[in-house]
Amino acid sequence: MPISAVIFDMDDVLCGYNVDMRIACLAEISSRTPDFVRQAVWEGDFLDRSDRGEFSAEAYLREFGRLLGYPLSRAEWVHARKRAMPPFPEMVQLALSLKARFPVALLTNNDHLVAETIGELFPEIVPIFDKNLFVSAEFGMAKPDPACFLACCERFGANPVETFFIDDRSENVEGAKEAGLMGHVFTHHSGLLEALALQGVNL
Repeated sequence: MPISAVIFDMDDVLCGYNVDMRIACLAEISSRTPDFVRQAVWEGDFLDRSDRGEFSAEAYLREFGRLLGYPLSRAEWVHARKRAMPPFPEMVQLALSLKARFPVALLTNNDHLVAETIGELFPEIVPIFDKNLFVSAEFGMAKPDPACFLACCERFGANPVETFFIDDRSENVEGAKEAGLMGHVFTHHSGLLEALALQGVNL
């Protein structure tokens, strides 16, 4: 089946995601230890619930601060998140190159606050994806649920069976394939170019 649309994941595909760096930054801001931050925020179900849209952006930030025991501001949260996600310039350029040939979208397992602050967190991708920049919280479900991919394709206006999905997590790619999409488990730029070439897309 020929490709007529492409959907990208964000973290560890278009940018890095260093959770240890983010935790260290939050620990410094809140005067807590990294172990405390990791246990308080990352070891429960808060982030998964946030990815499924159970918290508005404001409620998410309040709950984040409550778990930390520190009144985290939006600017502090953005600072810590942004430090942990350095852009991959070659992947940003690849997304731009694909946009010249196909409609492109982004689907990331993330909360409503990421959606509201993406222009601060990752300004390079905003003009590429524009209104087709989606966080899972918008759909009330998260990858790898096949329904999440179908909801994204419907909003995006893409035919699932002609849509190529790129993610660094194999379980997410499997979920996309269950929904009828084509998929590639991302490990590096050259591997993605090879996978696209196999689908007849040469860049």
